[in-house]
Amino acid sequence: MSTTVFTTMASPLGTLLLSGVLAEGASTAALAAVTAPGQKGARAEPAEDWVPDADALAPAVEQLTAYFAGERKEFDLELAPVGTEFRQRIWAALDEIPYGSTLTYSELAAVAGQPPRSVRAVGGAVGANPLLVVRPCHRVLGSNGALTGFAAGVPAKRWLLELEGALPSGEEEGLLF
Repeated sequence: MSTTVFTTMASPLGTLLLSGVLAEGASTAALAAVTAPGQKGARAEPAEDWVPDADALAPAVEQLTAYFAGERKEFDLELAPVGTEFRQRIWAALDEIPYGSTLTYSELAAVAGQPPRSVRAVGGAVGANPLLVVRPCHRVLGSNGALTGFAAGVPAKRWLLELEGALPSGEEEGLLF
């Protein structure tokens, strides 16, 4: 038996909604989703049956806070995202992109063991990533190195890449955050 728990936290991207799966008898939840305000295709509010529990999600809040402060480069959290086997494979490949680095969608496809013709499907899986920031979909760029497609918006992607020192050349102008 498990319960879906949630909390919110302030961040440079706005108020994030975190949800997790809390197993019976556990004190810490496995992180299922991190959602930014206005994020495409993501839940903006907790479901009616979710239970507020900041303590169960405290490790995620602490690690995200340290990341946004430039004090953490990797996350060490139990994750519980829901997705197809293909999406899980692509999301696992996202985890392989080091802090401060970027890949193109075609390079990510290769890392995930997918053929070059699967780039659109890979992009769809990246766009469906429920663990914004924690699973670094912001580190994936268009084939020409451009900042493209980010569920929380390109300005947020630009901010995250600047934080990591990975902003591609020519993208420094016009930072909105």
